Amino acid sequence: MISHSLPDAVLWDMDGTLVDTEPYWMAAETAVVSRHGGTWTHEQGLQLVGNDLLTSARIIQEQTGIPGAPEALVTEILGGVVSRVLEHGAPWRPGALRLLAALRGAGVPCALVTMSYAALADAVVQAAPTGSFEAVVTGDQVTLGKPHPEAYLTAAERLGVDVTRCVAIEDSTVGVTAALASGARTVAVPMMVPVPARDTLSRLRSLEHADVELLSRVLAGEVVDELEPSHSRH
Repeated sequence: MISHSLPDAVLWDMDGTLVDTEPYWMAAETAVVSRHGGTWTHEQGLQLVGNDLLTSARIIQEQTGIPGAPEALVTEILGGVVSRVLEHGAPWRPGALRLLAALRGAGVPCALVTMSYAALADAVVQAAPTGSFEAVVTGDQVTLGKPHPEAYLTAAERLGVDVTRCVAIEDSTVGVTAALASGARTVAVPMMVPVPARDTLSRLRSLEHADVELLSRVLAGEVVDELEPSHSRH
């Protein structure tokens, strides 16, 4: 059996990857739009998955006619999501806590890399086991949101590691684009929307299928694709 090197770090997307907060976002978007006299559908909400929040706010305004500053709309929607997390807890994706624990046990540091703002990321980090994340990069801490790689490059810099020695875990095409552009090996675990195959992208049906050994293989250049008939290619 070939032994592969451990990643220098694992860089986690949050919404839809680590926690299933996408329904919270959609509920908050619908509530806010309704409060302003508009309507918002589930299908419209799917357009926003993975976007930075200001981009999402502008799309909502373009499609609903809601007036005001996009920043104010972000604040209103974000408040609704944070309140849901505080009330109902962080809805962890299947396998997420187990993989976090395995990485911690193997001495592999993790960073949270999310386009959500610090208010929500802090609530999720507080709900995670102590020591799960050694760095957190949020959408209100970067100049350019995903699909730009800035957030991933910033996370690697904060951890003091080479991003090309990292594995990123994402659930959306927007996030995958950012992670791959940073140079990180990337694993997609689609949830709300499909993520098309790419030559260097691994895709899993669930985090329950991920372990430290698999991430080490991905770091070494193997592409593991459970959504393709071949399942694995080099």
